[in-house]
Amino acid sequence: MKEEQSPRFENVMIIDDSVMDLYISSRMITKHNFGEKVLQYSSATEALEYLQESQENISQLPEVIFVDIYMPGMSGFEFMKEYDKLTTSFKNYCSVFIVSSSIDQRDLICANEDKNVVAMQGKPITKEFLKDLKTS
Repeated sequence: MKEEQSPRFENVMIIDDSVMDLYISSRMITKHNFGEKVLQYSSATEALEYLQESQENISQLPEVIFVDIYMPGMSGFEFMKEYDKLTTSFKNYCSVFIVSSSIDQRDLICANEDKNVVAMQGKPITKEFLKDLKTS
């Protein structure tokens, strides 16, 4: 009998305006025991509000955030500018990854220059990416 593996992380957040990408990423995260609970947001503004309201309650916070770049209202890079204003203890607790279908070199440079972004990954999130992910 196969032993059940516990999830690597308690909470994982996905921010993407594509319902299909949210679904695929969420399924990959839960199916491959990467995260127990997946917080899904199609709006970066709403995700940021959640983080701002919850930053003192560690049990509700995501340990990993996957954020898309191009979204209406607030882009992933605009989200990261606001994210930088959150508490240092929260930012030390959480690892952020840009997940995008963009092949624009400027986006890669921007992601690499952001001290709060661990890495940029192409869509979709894969089993191999989750398995090999280093969070800090």
